[in-house]
Amino acid sequence: MRSDKIKNGIERLPNRALLYGTGLHRSHIGRPFIGIASSFTDLIPGHINMRGLERYIERGIENKGGTPFIFGVPGICDGIAMGHEGMKYSLPSRELIADIIESIASANSLDGLILLTNCDKITPGMMMGSLRVNIPTIVVTAGPMLAGHFGKKRLALVHDTFEAVGRAKAGTIGKEELRVIECEACPSCGSCQGMYTANTMACLTESMGLSLPYCGTTPAALSRKLRIAYESGQRIVELVNSSLKPKDIINKSALENAITIDMALGGSTNTVLHLMAIAHEAGVKLGLNDFDRISHKTKNITKLEPAGDYYMEDLDNAGGIPAVMKRFLANLKDNPTVSGQNIKQIAESATIYDEDVIRPLNNAYRNEGGIAILYGNLAPEGAVVKQSAVEVDALKFKGKAIVFDSEEGAMASILDGKVKKGDVVVVRYEGPSGGPGMKEMLSPTSAIVGMGLHKSVALITDGRFSGGTRGPCIGHISPEAALGGLIAYIKDGDAINIDIPARKIELLISNAEIQKRKKQIKILPAKVKSGYLYRYSKIVKSASSGAVFKE
Repeated sequence: MRSDKIKNGIERLPNRALLYGTGLHRSHIGRPFIGIASSFTDLIPGHINMRGLERYIERGIENKGGTPFIFGVPGICDGIAMGHEGMKYSLPSRELIADIIESIASANSLDGLILLTNCDKITPGMMMGSLRVNIPTIVVTAGPMLAGHFGKKRLALVHDTFEAVGRAKAGTIGKEELRVIECEACPSCGSCQGMYTANTMACLTESMGLSLPYCGTTPAALSRKLRIAYESGQRIVELVNSSLKPKDIINKSALENAITIDMALGGSTNTVLHLMAIAHEAGVKLGLNDFDRISHKTKNITKLEPAGDYYMEDLDNAGGIPAVMKRFLANLKDNPTVSGQNIKQIAESATIYDEDVIRPLNNAYRNEGGIAILYGNLAPEGAVVKQSAVEVDALKFKGKAIVFDSEEGAMASILDGKVKKGDVVVVRYEGPSGGPGMKEMLSPTSAIVGMGLHKSVALITDGRFSGGTRGPCIGHISPEAALGGLIAYIKDGDAINIDIPARKIELLISNAEIQKRKKQIKILPAKVKSGYLYRYSKIVKSASSGAVFKE
């Protein structure tokens, strides 16, 4: 066992003494050492149920003859960090989490890992770290939140809180409804109810084969989630004994399967960043063209919040990710999983219980996948849009730029009524390096929707979006403004053309004018000059490469 390095032989007597100091019994020393990387925190609703899940994982590990050790991993809730300086830390926390997993697993010579995670950057960060150490690993995502209620109406975080800000400004929502949704939109533990980033990543982790079947959609409040945690604890000991490692599972086939399911679900645009970063750690070549290639041939067969009216609990009741995979059985590439079954075996044995939540291919919501990659003079390295959350009549949009050098500036102008029909809101200097940290723009995009402007106003940014964003919102524009991308040289009133079906995004000025502006306009200096964000800004690569660190 890998852990023999810290526990075998006379020279390791001091090491064993310290292990006994933790309360271990002598019988524990000879067993596989399994680390449970827990991102429990009181700060995130998606993580407050993890103390119970830790217990059930421990039980499963002990049951199969392993020795469990829990260690902590930090977490940031994007919803709480949204709309202020805290959001700068969200994406950079992914790299910190990967470093923590690598450090603890390596320093303690662990034989295997259970990654207990749930929200946004925490799941990909943990997976990236496990790929670095490449020891047997199972991911347990803590599960989605149940829908809230206002009378007979079901509530979800994004549609009913973020968009309520814009509705309040527009005078279309009353004080009583505001009071109720504030307290009832998030009624239980779990990751927010729609196909936002946390739930998208949970679903894709399962589709790649690193979680047990049905883990990605089982609600956090159900006892079935405890059983999945217990079974994961049992199974990790078996994986250690069989030596099945993450790099045996996360290959090009697994990643393309994940993209296929992502497109079918209409998942968050953040998955583009995270899947490329996971591929980078796995040593697999994956680029933006892979996403667009698969999107062109994959039909969008589910429509969850924010694109539609269904919730994660509906997807779970309809058959979960195995049922979605069953629709694409011919497209999926067979691959091993942590369950002991191959991907196609899981898909073949699935049952589809609801033909509208998980539609057949001949009745898809759209004939292309949920995400599209755009190119043009504004984004020669690419830009990303969640096309499944864009109204059909807004897929082509031409308007005049109204330019902001920060998210806060854009938000203030939107709420002040300065953004009008036909405008293209440009939010720049919010990229990975320039932000730094590539802030999400859920607050301004939700305000636009709440004010009823999402069909008549577009937003483009070198930052990124929450999975809850809807409307013609183009993110990840690369190169970013801080690195001299054309977005840095846009002026108020410039015409911008967005054509999602044609995969184009263009600034409609001449090349001569572009060159003139590049000589006249200076790139803004760094916003942060000390601390982790400063170091991050110096070594992070473009969003078009997954915003990973430079080698």
